[in-house]
Amino acid sequence: MNDIIKNIEAAQLKESVDEFSVGDTVRVYAKIKEGEKTRIQVFEGTVLKRQGGSARETFTVRKISNGVGVEKTWPLHSPNVDKIEVVRKGKVRRAKLNYLRKRVGKAAKVKEVVK
Repeated sequence: MNDIIKNIEAAQLKESVDEFSVGDTVRVYAKIKEGEKTRIQVFEGTVLKRQGGSARETFTVRKISNGVGVEKTWPLHSPNVDKIEVVRKGKVRRAKLNYLRKRVGKAAKVKEVVK
């Protein structure tokens, strides 16, 4: 039974997944369907967490829009996620950045990795 589930999930995986990690600032290009038309909407923010594995893996991105924090969670291998573009690499020491929800302004920033 377990092998059957693994085979089904393996068929649903994307061939190439963009490399990003927690703390990175990313642009997520998501496909939005409005009636008959589809368009691509960009959501740019900081990756708070990545969880799950295989076809069930999800990631959460947070941004501040008009002074209000907005978080969205996407499945990593979803066909609705067109591409993920890394804008900045962040330097963090946590797997989940839930503490950023309580912070405002410059305190909510993540240090950038200097190459």
